[in-house]
Amino acid sequence: MKHTRGYCLMLIIGMAMLLGGCAAKQVPQFSPEDNPEHHYLRGMEALESENLSDAQNKFERAVYRNEKYALGYAGLAIVSAYKAKGQTDNGLKKVESERAAAYLKKARKYADTPEERCGCDLAVMRVAAILKEKGWLEKAEDAYHDAMSLKINEQKLLYYQGKEAAPYFMGIAFLEAQEFQKARDRFSDVLNAKREGKWHEPSDRAWKKTDKIVRAVAGMTVGEVAKKIAMKDTVSRGDMAALLIDELKIDKLMAGRIPVRSEIEKSVAEFVPADIRENPFKEEIIVLMKWNVRGMEPKYDKSAMAYLFQPADDVQRGELALILEDVLVKLTGDEKISSAYFNHEKSPFPDVRPTSPIYNAVMNMTTRGIMVGEYSGEFRANQPVDGAEALLAIRVLKQHINIY
Repeated sequence: MKHTRGYCLMLIIGMAMLLGGCAAKQVPQFSPEDNPEHHYLRGMEALESENLSDAQNKFERAVYRNEKYALGYAGLAIVSAYKAKGQTDNGLKKVESERAAAYLKKARKYADTPEERCGCDLAVMRVAAILKEKGWLEKAEDAYHDAMSLKINEQKLLYYQGKEAAPYFMGIAFLEAQEFQKARDRFSDVLNAKREGKWHEPSDRAWKKTDKIVRAVAGMTVGEVAKKIAMKDTVSRGDMAALLIDELKIDKLMAGRIPVRSEIEKSVAEFVPADIRENPFKEEIIVLMKWNVRGMEPKYDKSAMAYLFQPADDVQRGELALILEDVLVKLTGDEKISSAYFNHEKSPFPDVRPTSPIYNAVMNMTTRGIMVGEYSGEFRANQPVDGAEALLAIRVLKQHINIY
């Protein structure tokens, strides 16, 4: 009898262990916050701060707490996509890309609720836009339409807090694809959907940026280089050289003003700065240097004891005014432009005095609508120029000198 009882007890324990192995892995909880949802939220916040290491740790803890937690895998997919994007080694890049795809597959497999499905769709959109693999835009659009078709409880949509996250990230995808009009439309959808939503502020910034790009490229045949520069938050001196040569055709226009061919052939850059030899815009910089455009001259570097072009330095708004004023003077042949505002006693801009060396250029650009100040009244002379603003300024300048 004792043997029978012992056998039954062992059988019960064995069956319990077998059933436990079939269930989702359960992990001891160390605190009330040690749950998948909490770790997922902290992971998404770390992603927002571009802290991939912390984000990965949080998402891994989320799936450790619950191995079938869909959103944890969705977060890990985004982390892997960013890691793949940052890899220079093609082998390691492929490993991270495949890992992102595997995480997305798991996320979709375990997504039980409409809110989890929506979170997974958003992850698909984000991963697609980051990796840009074959057919990526179509995948992002499919995920977008799926997310928008879901009936969800927005209070249960962790981190994203509302379905307007879908048009926001679709707008980002279209922006990455250089589909500027479509991107602007999606950002508009967010702004019209919910006044105080989580994604209203970033969509407002993105809409303004994209709207400038749309206006800048309207009526222009913009090259691939210009499209890439248009999306940048800052424009380098190398970027500006490329825009002036490729979009303004400054070399051709300047040469056309010189009637004697022998004089054109004499127009060459005095030297090639050492710091542009490996720059992708080396040729454009050399061509620009031969026309001595003010604001784009090489600068003396004390540490190098040499004149360098410094192609990676950001172009500031005050510098852009100088550059475009000099181009305007050179192409129109009107020297009066460069001294038109010398006798002003009062500036319309509180941050640019009439005695400033950039004042005349700022006035020339703003009175012609080539550049604009802020609603606050400031010109923001020391702020970096963004790509959309640079492209829009070049478009308006082209209109002024009739070179379409």
